[in-house]
Amino acid sequence: MKLLVIGATGPTGLQIVAQALEQGHQVTAFARDPAKLKISNPALDVAQGSLPEDVQALAAALRGKDAVLSSLGLRNALRANGLQERSMQALVPTMQAAGVRRLITVSANGVGDSHAASPLLPRIMYRLLLGDIFADKKAGEDVVRASSLDWTFAYPTLLTDGPRTGKYRIGERLELSGMPKISRADVADFVLKQLQERAWSKKRPVISY
Repeated sequence: MKLLVIGATGPTGLQIVAQALEQGHQVTAFARDPAKLKISNPALDVAQGSLPEDVQALAAALRGKDAVLSSLGLRNALRANGLQERSMQALVPTMQAAGVRRLITVSANGVGDSHAASPLLPRIMYRLLLGDIFADKKAGEDVVRASSLDWTFAYPTLLTDGPRTGKYRIGERLELSGMPKISRADVADFVLKQLQERAWSKKRPVISY
């Protein structure tokens, strides 16, 4: 498939790009700083740009694509400044104009309704440290849900740099305890499987070990 990966230079985005290339997909990485994408592969193109500002570059990168995979996020920040909401407000109409319907987004456990089902310690962390970030993620998801796109929002628990195992739990409600975790590599594994599987279309599955 021909894929556009947004947030491609982040730690989860790099896993998505690498695994997509391993699986034989043609990948275009949409990146503010292409130098951070230290992957050399003839099936990889890089489109320089960032959301929500570079809508023209985004439109060009979307041409001919089958799906968009987004792991857009902020590193080491506690204030979102509306990044997700503003980015989805730019992405959704641009995808619709390009005729690209499939959008798979890496969100986070603790966003929206998943907050109440999280264990006590993560709930405290979400409230004290990530309240603004998660509210912005929810606002961005609301933009997507109001559209005609075929979306899936993946809600991973605490992310690690562990290996891809292919052995993880998926569900709209999971029994979780302590500080549940999952590797970025396994999140990427799940995201790419959604290109063929339809069970989680227009749903928000939690992913964890």
